[in-house]
Amino acid sequence: RRWLWLLPALLLALGFSLLGRWQLGRALEKEAQLAAWQSVLAQRQPQALGNALAMEVAWVSVRGRFRPGPALLLDNQRRGQAVGVRVYRVFDAADTSLLVELGWLPLPPDRRLPALQVPGDDEIPLTGLLLPPPSPGLALGPDRSEVDKDRWLLTRIDLHELSDALQRPLAPRVLRPDPAWPGGHARDLDIHANTLPPAKHRGYALQWFGLAATTVIIAFVLLLRARHDR
Repeated sequence: RRWLWLLPALLLALGFSLLGRWQLGRALEKEAQLAAWQSVLAQRQPQALGNALAMEVAWVSVRGRFRPGPALLLDNQRRGQAVGVRVYRVFDAADTSLLVELGWLPLPPDRRLPALQVPGDDEIPLTGLLLPPPSPGLALGPDRSEVDKDRWLLTRIDLHELSDALQRPLAPRVLRPDPAWPGGHARDLDIHANTLPPAKHRGYALQWFGLAATTVIIAFVLLLRARHDR
C-alpha cells in the first residue's frame, strides 16, 4: 500500500518529462528553420513557385496581381515593444493564389483598425521569402471577425478555413516580400518575430525536467520517511 500512492507522483513526473521532451523538439525544429532561413537569405536564388511550395523556406520571384477582396489583419502581432496587426492580401500568381504579407501596422489604445489602401489590379513582380504561415497556436473561438467588406480581423491564420471563407484555394505558404519592395508597410525577414527562439524552448525544457526530477525526489523522500516512522 505504501507504494500505491507513489504511482500518481511517477505519472506526474512522466508528464513533466514529456513536456520537456516536446520543448526540446520545438527547439530542434526552430533551429532547423533558422538554418534553412539563413541559407536561403545568403543565396537569394529565386525558385519557381511550383517547386518552392514543397520547400520549408524558399526565395521566390513571381508575377501576378492582388485579388479584389478584404484585407486580412492578423491581430496581436509584436514589432519591438509595440503591438499591432500584420496585413495580408490574396495574390494571384499564374494558377496559384497565396497570401502576401504586406507588413505591420500599430494599433492605437482604442484598437481602432487602420484604414488601408486598396492595391491596384495591375500585374506586378514580387520577390521575397516564401515560408509557412504563422503558427495558429491553440485554436479557441472563431478564427476571424468581418469588420467590414474591406477588412477581416484574424485571431489566427488557418488556410483551410480562409480558403472556404474566401471561396478560393490558398497555397500552403505565404510570401513575405523583400523589404526593398516599395509597397506595403513596415516589415522585415525575421521568421521568428512573434514566437519563442530555440534558446527559450531549451530553457522551458530544463524547467520541465527539473520539475520531473523534483517530483520523484520528493515522492521517494516521503516514502522513506513513512518507512522510518513505521
